[in-house]
Amino acid sequence: MKHYSVLLNETLENLNIKEDGLYVDATMGYAGHSKEILKIIKRGFLFAFDQDKEAIDYSDGVLKQIGDNYKIFHTNFANLKKTLAKENIFQVDGILFDLGFSSPQIDDSARGFSFMNDAKLDMRMNQEQKLNAYEVINCYSQDALVKIFFEYGEEKLSKVIAKKIVEYRKNKKVNTTLELVEIIKSAVGSNYFFKTHPERKIFQAIRIEVNSELEVLKKVLPEAISILKPGGRICVITFHSLEDRIVKRILKNASEVDDIVKGLPQIPQEYKPLIKLVNKKPILPSAEELRQNSRSRSAKLRVGERMK
Repeated sequence: MKHYSVLLNETLENLNIKEDGLYVDATMGYAGHSKEILKIIKRGFLFAFDQDKEAIDYSDGVLKQIGDNYKIFHTNFANLKKTLAKENIFQVDGILFDLGFSSPQIDDSARGFSFMNDAKLDMRMNQEQKLNAYEVINCYSQDALVKIFFEYGEEKLSKVIAKKIVEYRKNKKVNTTLELVEIIKSAVGSNYFFKTHPERKIFQAIRIEVNSELEVLKKVLPEAISILKPGGRICVITFHSLEDRIVKRILKNASEVDDIVKGLPQIPQEYKPLIKLVNKKPILPSAEELRQNSRSRSAKLRVGERMK
C-alpha cells in the first residue's frame, strides 16, 4: 500500500525522540510516522490512535514487524487524555498530530472523500459513526449548509450552492460525489467552476462537519499540552488555513504569560507559560519533498516544547 508521510524527517527531528521515551501518535493512519518512531524507541513505548478500522488493521501488521512495545486505540483522538489515563499514563515525552488524510483513504473511491471519483456520499473517518456526507447534504437545512460551506470551506458562493442543493433534493436525493459536483457546477456556472474549483472547498467543508474536525482539535490540543513531561514536545502538521489558525492560536496562548500577571517582577508558577514555541514560523516541506509528493504542498508543521 503506497502511503507518503508528509514532513517525516522534520517531524522525527522535532519530536526529539529518546530511546526510552513514551510517545503518542494521535493520528496513526497507515503508520508512516509511527513505524519510524517505533524503530527509535527500543526501550520506550508508543500509543497510537485512529478512528479508521482499515488503517488500524494495516498498521498493526506493519508495527508488529518492528516490535511489540506499542498499543493502538480505535477511537477519536478527542479521547486521548482519558484513554491514556485508563492505561495509568499521565505524562508523555512527545505527541504527534498529522491532520492530513492518508493517501489510501483519499484514493479509495468507495470512501467518498474525493470529488474526482464517483462514489456514495460518505466521508466518515470512523465508519461506525452514523453521520455521513449523505445525511449532511440531504437532511441539513439551507441555512445550515450555507454556514458549513462558508465557515469550513470559506466559499464566497455558499448561498448559491446551498440553494441549488436544496432545490435539487426536492425531486431527488443527492447520492454520489460526482452528482454533487455537477450540482455545484450548475449553481456557480462553468466559468467560476473551472476558474476557482469550489468543489474542493465544499468537499472540505462537508468532511470537516462529518468528522467534527475543528471542534475536536480545539478540545484536544490543550489536553495534549497538559500531559507533556517537562521538555516534552508536541508536533502538529496541518493542511489548511482553518486548522493552522487554531493550532497557531492555541500554541501561542500556551506560550505566553497570562495577561493578569504581565509586568509583575515575579510571575507565580500557575501563570507561567506552559510551553515555548520551538519554531516561530511553521516548518514547510522541502523542494525535494514537493517533487516527490505534490499533496504535501499545503502542509505546515508547528512545534511546542513543555517548559520545565
